[in-house]
Amino acid sequence: MDVDRPEVVAEVAAEFAGYEAALVAGNVDAIVGYFWASTRTVRFGIADHQIGIEEQRRWRSAQPPLPLGRRLHGTLITTFGTDTAVVNTFFDYPDGAATGRQTQTWVRLPAGWRIVSAHVSECAQVPTRS
Repeated sequence: MDVDRPEVVAEVAAEFAGYEAALVAGNVDAIVGYFWASTRTVRFGIADHQIGIEEQRRWRSAQPPLPLGRRLHGTLITTFGTDTAVVNTFFDYPDGAATGRQTQTWVRLPAGWRIVSAHVSECAQVPTRS
């Protein structure tokens, strides 16, 4: 199996950047559009969880905007073959509103790259990578 084929990493990086832009903009339809449209889609958040795309859509629609200035750190994209990827990143905000980490599993489906599982949690600080 090919791990981290450059062209696949680039595809996932572009999708992840689009997802992040939608998240920062608070564009619910775009955010949800990056997820697999399935009852089996899972997202575990800091104090929440959604099972299925419709639960995700309802939850996302009720959320306030993110604090300004969200920053990503240490983003790592690992691909397996041409159809599976895992994205891990840390995030924080200039005002210290939250420091966290997120993991997303992306799969190339007929509709394109989609997140099939996501996990977000808080951490004490964004670690520096050595």
